[in-house]
Amino acid sequence: QPLQVEPPEPVVPVALGASRQFTCRLACAGRAAVQWRGLDTSLGAVQSDAGRSVLTVHNASLSAAGTRVCVGSCGDLTFQQTVQLVVYAFPDQLTVSPAALVPGVDQEVACTAHKVTPVGSDALSFSLLLGDRELEGVQALSPPEVEEEEEPQEDEDLLFHVTERWLLPPLGTPIPPALYCQATMRLPGLELSHRRAIP
Repeated sequence: QPLQVEPPEPVVPVALGASRQFTCRLACAGRAAVQWRGLDTSLGAVQSDAGRSVLTVHNASLSAAGTRVCVGSCGDLTFQQTVQLVVYAFPDQLTVSPAALVPGVDQEVACTAHKVTPVGSDALSFSLLLGDRELEGVQALSPPEVEEEEEPQEDEDLLFHVTERWLLPPLGTPIPPALYCQATMRLPGLELSHRRAIP
């Protein structure tokens, strides 16, 4: 495939508000034409010259997500490569309840990740950790609840807060110093985690 895209991955995660550059090059002995095109998306800034085209996405918003196509022609031959842009938001904004755990009783624990997207279970997951291990014997009370954050302003993106609830069995003795709620965002080529202690 003489058409080369940098970065080469077919799916590229970009953080909300971040900028990313995509370069498409065509090795061609004769006259080459290379151009980025978008599918129903605002492309961003494109600069093309002979043999290459550079697409820059500035201050990525959720509307920047989608498929970009680089089309190159060399003589009578035409090539194309696609890149799918995934825009995500995952700030370090976890909240937990209760404020502290009480030994010896069943209790409900909730953990909320704020201002996140995407929110599918394959992208965002929660776990309760005791030290560095996942806590055993914990029952998730229902699928995570997804709610929109307060109404976005006109130029703001719609983000969500997601809450997972568990029923904890009575904690034995010695009582662990803290449990941790961990939220993990997994996208192609990307894994991020935040954690918050419940003392």
